[in-house]
Amino acid sequence: MDKKETILKLIPEQGILPLYFNKDEEVSIEILRALYKAGIKTIEYTNRGEAALKNFAKLREVCDKELGGMYLGVGTIKNAKDAQAFVDAGADYIISPGLVEEVIPVAEKHNLLWVPGCMTPSEIIRAENLGAKVVKLFPGNMLGPSFLSGIKTLFPNLLFMPTGGVELTKESIGGWFKAGVCAVGMGSQLISAGVMEGKKYAELTEATKEAIAIVNASR
Repeated sequence: MDKKETILKLIPEQGILPLYFNKDEEVSIEILRALYKAGIKTIEYTNRGEAALKNFAKLREVCDKELGGMYLGVGTIKNAKDAQAFVDAGADYIISPGLVEEVIPVAEKHNLLWVPGCMTPSEIIRAENLGAKVVKLFPGNMLGPSFLSGIKTLFPNLLFMPTGGVELTKESIGGWFKAGVCAVGMGSQLISAGVMEGKKYAELTEATKEAIAIVNASR
């Protein structure tokens, strides 16, 4: 199975995609370890600051050395230049906040999965016609599960994953799975500023286990 197929299987299996950025390299690494300890095998590290690329390269090293089976996605990719830079740093797949068409040739050249962010049926149709397999519904809190319920039948071959505002509750996660998502992206609701600033890594591991349990109960 190639990497693209592996990740297409892994994200729905895991059911949750943790995503974060921290400008501190050490904190970024410890968060990754804490997530891995909870059973997470893929995360999205977001390209949201000057240190993102340097930190990402470091995370890649840590994965290769000690976190077997961990795949690193990069998020918030808004142009081809950044896409290429992170692929060079070892990104396993690319996620964008919108439908960034110039990213597609970079992903295709390296046979990597690309996940566009979409907010309207027109964008989702465009993404599907361009070959997308997974669509990130963003911002999830503005669209809500009822949006997906309303359009899901139009896209029987697409996988959907909301990001933005998914809360660590049965109601929030359960509502999305009932609407038909393959996974939920979880950022600050899981890896909060408090967790990062306080270096509460054990607490993060427990919260992640709880999120996985809610996902499994919601399927």
